[in-house]
Amino acid sequence: MLYAPFLYDYGGVIINQNNPRKKNNNDLFYNESIRAKEVLVITEAGEQLGLMNIDDALERAYDDDLDLVCVAPQAKPPVCKIMDYKKYKFEQQKKQRLAKKKQSQVQLKEIRLSPTIDIGDFNTKLNRGKKFLEAGDKLKLSIRFRGRMITHKELGREVMERYAKACEDIANITQRAKMDGRSMFMVLEPIKK
Repeated sequence: MLYAPFLYDYGGVIINQNNPRKKNNNDLFYNESIRAKEVLVITEAGEQLGLMNIDDALERAYDDDLDLVCVAPQAKPPVCKIMDYKKYKFEQQKKQRLAKKKQSQVQLKEIRLSPTIDIGDFNTKLNRGKKFLEAGDKLKLSIRFRGRMITHKELGREVMERYAKACEDIANITQRAKMDGRSMFMVLEPIKK
């Protein structure tokens, strides 16, 4: 049998990558989209019916008003389960949404300081940084040295150390102040509770 370049043979199941019935890689083959001649059939309760012709398996699924879903297309012979495909997809999406909701994403927020920053500006940026840290985000402090300020790196380092000292009750220093070109960086992360 000659295959086009977009067809792949996985254990008796020919997978067409341009198949309009298969929308995602997560979707399973079901009913008429299964291309194997013989499949191993399992009922919804988990009982094995054995090796069956694809037509007989489809007929058995249709008699129960269910779908024949290929759960293991790479197996030889492919394993198919008789189940309600739409209900199965709904349950999978529900699980994914729940897992996504429980997952917390840590973002890296950046605050720019200056080596000659005044007390009022420093306190404003300190309060903003504390809000980020309390929300569970990492905080990146950066100072850009302009012109001849680069000769006074110790001023920038002092500003960063003062900032870190003011946040020491809610944050740890992940990365100490270090130079990168004309900029100095420091990273703080919230203390885990």
